[in-house]
Amino acid sequence: MLVDRLWPRGIKKENAHVDLWMKDIAPSEALREWFGHKPERWTEFQRRYRAELSKKKELLAELKRAEKMHGKLTLLFGARDKEHNQAVVLLHMLKNKK
Repeated sequence: MLVDRLWPRGIKKENAHVDLWMKDIAPSEALREWFGHKPERWTEFQRRYRAELSKKKELLAELKRAEKMHGKLTLLFGARDKEHNQAVVLLHMLKNKK
C-alpha cells in the first residue's frame, strides 16, 4: 500500500505492483514541504502529522481492515530516509491502536 501523496519518481505504475495508493492518508502538501525530510524537524513533523491523521480516522480504519484481511500490511513510501517518513508514523499508530 503506497502511503505517499506523490508517486515515487522513476517507478512506472504498471510495474510497481501496488495494491492500493492511499494519497489521502499522506501528510498534507504544506506539511510535507515544511518537513523537507529534515531530521531536526522530525519530532514536530510527527506531532503535526498525527494531528492531521486524527481527522482521517476512516482511512486509518481502512488500513487496519486491510491488515486484518490479509494478515499483514506493507506500507510503501518514496522517501530515501527510512527512519523519518510518514510510514514510520503510520506504523506506530497502527501498532499502538489495534
